[in-house]
Amino acid sequence: MASNSDTIYHVLSYIKAHPDKVLTKPSTYDNVVEMYLDDTVKLGNPEIYFPKQKLEVNRMSSDFMTMYGDLLDYFHDMTQVKDANYHELWITTSHLIDKHKYLVDLSFE
Repeated sequence: MASNSDTIYHVLSYIKAHPDKVLTKPSTYDNVVEMYLDDTVKLGNPEIYFPKQKLEVNRMSSDFMTMYGDLLDYFHDMTQVKDANYHELWITTSHLIDKHKYLVDLSFE
């Protein structure tokens, strides 16, 4: 598991600022947001956070969640869960080589 990083913050900020560059897939789970970015987007530390054809799962720290609460609330509002109380955030990322996409999956617990 990679450590929490500004990389995740920057990726989420990019997604929020450029929704037209993101494909959001309806999730089968109420508390999940599944998004895809073209792999031509320049990302920091892709070798750490976006491993090729493998999943990288990060449980974000409470400090991360406190520091970026407004940004995370933006994504939580995209879920089917209307209760704003979540205590954990798991972020799954990957580089899907064959689809030329980066996966960003947010699971609010």
